Amino acid sequence: MNPRREQALLAFDRLLTIMDELREQCPWDKAQTLDSLRHLTIEEVYELGDAILDNNLIELRKEVGDVLLHLVFYARIASETQAFDMADVLESLNEKLIRRHPHIYGDFVAGDEEAVKANWERIKLKEGKKSVLEGVPRSLPALVKAYRIQDKAHGIGFDWNHAEEVLEKVRDEQGELAQAVAESNAAHIEEEFGDVLFSWVNYARWIGVDPEAALERANKKFMARFFRMEQLAEAEGSNLSSQDFDNMNRLWDLAKNDPSNLG
Repeated sequence: MNPRREQALLAFDRLLTIMDELREQCPWDKAQTLDSLRHLTIEEVYELGDAILDNNLIELRKEVGDVLLHLVFYARIASETQAFDMADVLESLNEKLIRRHPHIYGDFVAGDEEAVKANWERIKLKEGKKSVLEGVPRSLPALVKAYRIQDKAHGIGFDWNHAEEVLEKVRDEQGELAQAVAESNAAHIEEEFGDVLFSWVNYARWIGVDPEAALERANKKFMARFFRMEQLAEAEGSNLSSQDFDNMNRLWDLAKNDPSNLG
């Protein structure tokens, strides 16, 4: 056996033992429930996402561990009512991976990634799913959910043929939004604005861009430049809120062109 794999198995076994000890002896860990952990888990997953966006492998290693701890915690809590335990989780996961990869463990031939994804969705329907969209979590952020919905629809062939067609759809939706704004119909404006966003997400998918990651990077860039604007205003003996718009734009240009500004 690969020494690192053996070490990983030993470390995972130790984690299970530590989890048992914490659950039995630590007042905080004893008090946790599936519901109380939920928001903490979501926070940990977002921290993992931050580490990925920052390409910070040191933080990524830590955040992977934090997420893993939560998964082990859920299995431990569930085992206390005999609902399931970590062995059940791993065994069912292994079985699902084998079942959904017949091109590796069966006789299905998949020529490329698209064939794998399409067959994955067909297998899920055979497993009892009523819709290919059923696997999209209801609580996903709207931008991520839009991407996943479109990706799953693409998986069964419901999609445009070319990126230019998608971009044309974006233009159509923007025209409908402009018309709704001209009519001053608040409900219609919101509906059309949603359609514009949904179409842009689809275009992002077509050109190979993760819209959530792209928007978050834009957020980070704006924040870095804005913080630098505040510093520049302070260096001039003022504060940003006292500046008029022209001066703010001047500071923005300075911040944008500042080589020390990583944004």
